[in-house]
Parts: sequence; structure tokens; C-alpha cells
Amino acid sequence: MDNPYSMVFGKEPELFVSRATQENKVINDFSGDNPTYQTYLLTGVRGSGKTVMMTEIANKLRKSDEWIIVELNPDRDLLNGLAANLSSNNKLAAIFKEARINLSFLGFGVEISGVAPITDIEVALHEMIANLKKHNKKILIAIDEVTNNENIRVFASAFQIMVRKDLPVFLLMAGLYENINAIQDEKNLTFLYRAPKLEMKSLNIGAVAQKYADTFDIDSDGAVEMAKLTKGYPFAFQVLGYLTWNHSGHYEVVIDEYEQYLSEFVYDKIWSELSQKDRIVARGIAETESGKIKEIREHLGMETNEFNPYRKRLIKKGIVSGETRGYVFFTLPLFERYVIDNS
Repeated sequence: MDNPYSMVFGKEPELFVSRATQENKVINDFSGDNPTYQTYLLTGVRGSGKTVMMTEIANKLRKSDEWIIVELNPDRDLLNGLAANLSSNNKLAAIFKEARINLSFLGFGVEISGVAPITDIEVALHEMIANLKKHNKKILIAIDEVTNNENIRVFASAFQIMVRKDLPVFLLMAGLYENINAIQDEKNLTFLYRAPKLEMKSLNIGAVAQKYADTFDIDSDGAVEMAKLTKGYPFAFQVLGYLTWNHSGHYEVVIDEYEQYLSEFVYDKIWSELSQKDRIVARGIAETESGKIKEIREHLGMETNEFNPYRKRLIKKGIVSGETRGYVFFTLPLFERYVIDNS
């Protein structure tokens, strides 16, 4: 049997811990006769499972003939990409031809005799999707690794108009905390600010332990120890499982290699994106075992008003948890050791 764990970012692994509650919430909201929401934003630190969750939602909806799933590249023209995806589907192309929608000017489909070609991409999409609605179709548009670029801004504005026109379009976007926040802060995209945001927080340790117990010949205590080593971080779950599988189920012998993989695959990139002051505060957190904010500030010689902005920045980036009042802790496994070694 091949190793069921994966080290590849952006690819759905064979074995993973699902977020069924969050997935079902999105699916139920999108599938209702009068949808509660038509947009969801998935956000989290690198390796937190955003892409896996997006793929799971898309695959579940894809099983219904009612749904059309379109995955778009955020670095290309998204409106043209959407039109190209829809028109390249033979069944949908037949619907557009029957409706006598002439898309030849835009490079989609064939010339329709006696019908003037549509010359504006947004007009074309409105016509196409309005006709799909008549055939009881819904469209899920999935965009991964979004950033606040011109393609996203133009597309989001056009999408907002489609929603106002009661077209059956649904949007699922995934991105890092800071990128999602930057898009939501755009003054012309206020509907995104109101869109539900699902944060990919740590997985349940018990669920992680159960997966390890099912995979490896270890007792429950060993499985829990493995799970604790991951802190519920999805990429860490894959890395530790992958290395343990390659060492015949002996997780104790792979800890150094596990730490090295986390550093090279994720932590180096995260660290490079922090400001010098962010790093100073991160080091203070790493060096204060209790996690008590008061002790961290005293260790760093910082007043509350100086410390708090950086605490909030690290929380927004998904690196630090501030859920317990008066305390902060790293969400990433072995990250305190990385911080001390690299600052």
C-alpha cells in the first residue's frame, strides 16, 4: 500500500481529517431555495487546509446535476475565464446555442446567423447564466490563493451585480488571512466585508489521534502523543504521518526530520513575511513559557499600547491564538523552537 499521507500543497490527500460541520454549513447555505449566503471566504495560515476544504465542498456539490463547478485562476482574467469554462462544456454550449446567444465576437462558440454578436463580457455572462437558471442550474465559482489584485476586484464587482440580478451564482474564495482582509477592506466591495468568513483553525486533537490510531499499529496513548505533536495543524498532520509511515510506524525517530520539514516547507516563508517588530514580539512569546501577556510584555520591556498591535497582527496572521484572555500561544507546532533558532 502506498503512503496515504501527502506532502504536496494544494492537492487533496488520500487521508485527512475533514471539517464536516463547516463544509455542511456552506453546502446547506448554498443549496437552499432562498440561499442565506452566496459567498463564503475560507481563510487561514499556510497549510491550514483551505484548499482541501474548498475541494471537498466542490466535489460534494459536483455530484448533483444541478451544480456547475468552475475553478478559476486568480492571476488571469476571471470574467473571461468563467465564460470560457461555461462555453467549453458541450451540454452548456448546446443550451447557449438553443438560446441563440452569439458569443463569437468574444471568441467563444460559433457565429449564429441573424443574431448580433455580444461584445461585452459581462453582458455575455448575464445572458449565459440567466439561461442556465431557466434549466435549474447553479454555478459554484471557486478561486484559491486569492490576493487583492485587479483581476479579483473586477470580478468581485461583476459578481455583486450578478447577485443583485438574482442569478444563481455562488462564490467560494480561499486565501491567507492578510489577503482576505485586504480584499474585504476594498471600499467598492462592501458585500465581501459582510460575507461569512470561515477560519481554518486547529483540527480536533481527538480526531487527529483517531486517524493515526487507524493508520498505525500504536495504542491510544501513542496516537494522542502524535496528535499533540501536530497541535491540530493540518499540514503537520500530513508531514508527521508521512514520515512515520516511511519509518514503519515509529514516530519517535522522525521528530528532527519532522521539525526540519515544517521549517523548510512553511515556517521559513511565514518568518520572511513578518516585520522586524513582529519577530521581536514572536521571540518574546517563544521565550515566555507561561504564555501570560503580562510576563511577555515585561520580558520585552513593552507597554500594553505598544505590544497590542503586534499581538493582534500575529493573531490575524493565524500564527498566534489569543482565545484565552490574558494569554497568547503559538498555533503552529514547534514554532517556538523555530523562532528562537532564527531570531
